[in-house]
Amino acid sequence: MIDYDGKVFVLVSSTSNGDAEEETTFQYHQHEDLVCGTYSGGTVRFGSFVAVADEAGVLDLRYQHLNVAGELMTGICRSVPEVLADGRIRLYESWRWTCGDGSAGESVVEEIE
Repeated sequence: MIDYDGKVFVLVSSTSNGDAEEETTFQYHQHEDLVCGTYSGGTVRFGSFVAVADEAGVLDLRYQHLNVAGELMTGICRSVPEVLADGRIRLYESWRWTCGDGSAGESVVEEIE
């Protein structure tokens, strides 16, 4: 299993209907298969998430945040990890809003050193 504990990620790319930006940082914590964390920066004032990791490190994740427009946003996400040559983790995310227009999108986040 991939160890997400103490990892920090930044956004590499996202579809236009996402709220996160390059300035958004994601702090991850892990205990066994429970992965949780917080995120903020850019258009996100504060957010949190909770996920279950499978044996391959794939995350079944739920998220919520308050954006700078004052909107409470919620969604679901499936994050598939790739371990890069230098040992850092890249996550390929498929997500869907569970509020607002309910649209779906894709993002890539990458661990920073």
